[in-house]
Amino acid sequence: MADHSSTHPGDDSVTVDIYDQAYRLRGQDSDYIHHLAEVVDAKMRLVASQGKTVDSLRVAVLAALNIADELARTEEKLRELNGSLTATESDIRNRAHSLNGLLDSLLTEERRIG
Repeated sequence: MADHSSTHPGDDSVTVDIYDQAYRLRGQDSDYIHHLAEVVDAKMRLVASQGKTVDSLRVAVLAALNIADELARTEEKLRELNGSLTATESDIRNRAHSLNGLLDSLLTEERRIG
């Protein structure tokens, strides 16, 4: 499992275990690298538990496809949310503009009466 990891003093590399294989990786944030390794390890173990293959390369490819699918779905949701947010911002601007116009009209009317 990816939990068995170590840092290497003097450089920015860490060793992580993914699907019972040790990998020495470089990066600035070792906690983030550990987290990513845990995600990949968990996905590979899930794929392996659901299939009949024991070939680690095949398990890795299927896990990568699953992760890519999750990423694509998340990106699509993000695009939808950004579109919705843009529409909401536009609606708020239009309402604020209308309210400013109404306030101007009321102030003008009050001055005329006043």
